[in-house]
Amino acid sequence: MTVADPARYGEAAGSTRSAGWWRWLIVSAYLAFIFFLSAQSTLPALPGEPSDKLEHATAYSVLGALVVWAAVRGDWRRVTWRTVVGVTVFCVLYGWSDEIHQRFVPGRHYDLRDLLADGTGAFLAAAASWAWGIIARGRRQTHDM
Repeated sequence: MTVADPARYGEAAGSTRSAGWWRWLIVSAYLAFIFFLSAQSTLPALPGEPSDKLEHATAYSVLGALVVWAAVRGDWRRVTWRTVVGVTVFCVLYGWSDEIHQRFVPGRHYDLRDLLADGTGAFLAAAASWAWGIIARGRRQTHDM
């Protein structure tokens, strides 16, 4: 298998470098979903009424996992600590822009604790992806021997 082998990066044979664009389309749709939710003055209560911070951490852990997935084109073995840092920074910046956006929505407000929950959720998902990639690389090396 060579570095240019598209199958190595989770893409079909004969695909181009931009073949992973559809993953970024899914990430963009999820970003739009978060923006839509934050534009609502009130949100329906979830079953069990989890804390607001848990909701933020959960939403941004999904975002973090999706961004990692898109960045590595579905090949978890390609996740590095730099991926974790980059994804966390991206998600925190988006969360920050979302908190600013909420300042202009009646009934909503800017809360740095929400941003902390966003960053924590994104980091945990990215770090879990990195750990999964390490496990997947180990399995592959074991099977290749």
